[in-house]
Amino acid sequence: MSKLGIAAIQLAGDKNNNFDLFEREVRAIARRFPWVSLVTVGELALHGASIDAAEEANGPTETRLKALAAELGLWLVPGSIYEKREGKIYNVTPVINPEGEIIARHDKMYPFLPYEKGVATGSTYCVFDVPGVGRLGVAICYDMWFPEVIRTLAGMGAEAILLPTMTNTIDRDVEVAIARANAAINQCYFIDVNVAGAQGNGRSVFYGPGGELLHECGSGRDIVTLELNFEQVRNARERGWHGLGQVLKSFRDTPIEFPFHSSHGQRSQEMAHLGPLELPTASSLSGKGEMNFGGEKHKLKVVE
Repeated sequence: MSKLGIAAIQLAGDKNNNFDLFEREVRAIARRFPWVSLVTVGELALHGASIDAAEEANGPTETRLKALAAELGLWLVPGSIYEKREGKIYNVTPVINPEGEIIARHDKMYPFLPYEKGVATGSTYCVFDVPGVGRLGVAICYDMWFPEVIRTLAGMGAEAILLPTMTNTIDRDVEVAIARANAAINQCYFIDVNVAGAQGNGRSVFYGPGGELLHECGSGRDIVTLELNFEQVRNARERGWHGLGQVLKSFRDTPIEFPFHSSHGQRSQEMAHLGPLELPTASSLSGKGEMNFGGEKHKLKVVE
């Protein structure tokens, strides 16, 4: 068997305290769609975007999620929660199997700085196997803007990538395009689940291994059920989508090194002129006529 039934909940909740709503939706899915094996939801959907809601690992939220998964016999990838660990706070997606065990956690690698303040950077990639079906990868929201993250998950064998998202800004349209590109260039299913209601503007999107659109949600509550056929992924990677590009094989076989990507020092040096990563302010729009290159300010001549 190489098919997996999944359900994605575009939750239309309040800014916080949505666990009861999420649980009702999961139970309704289990009753109505018994062929579904995995349920997922958007980033920070359960408790909202405040780090004040952070819990310890295996705290009340994860304990309740584990019990729900075991009771219903479902895989749960329940968006993300803020989690305390060794004096830091991470944005974490737990992966819970049908026995109610947390088999993996993904720490968001790219917190949405400078806005997502006080959140530590994750450093490990998350893939997990659904036995007898296929391998899935997990990333969170802003992670997908960095192609190195998604390509690495694909290189680790991920045939579908789950991306819990919390977006309520005008760049959602851009994210939709990025999601499609990630599916096509990594020849995988790409499951980008946003939040709605008071938390986000919806438009969750789901793409197949050729970048083909499977479904796009509107701006409100939606329950999306999909049957993922991993043989389609394997065929696309082996033969090319409709016999066209064999992208991952070319990436594997071409002897090109990418030192700019692998060397933090080189990135820091080459991109120093971009200046510090800080919150934009009204004064930054004032057009003072200066740019910063390598720590030195240079006057610019304005041509009118």
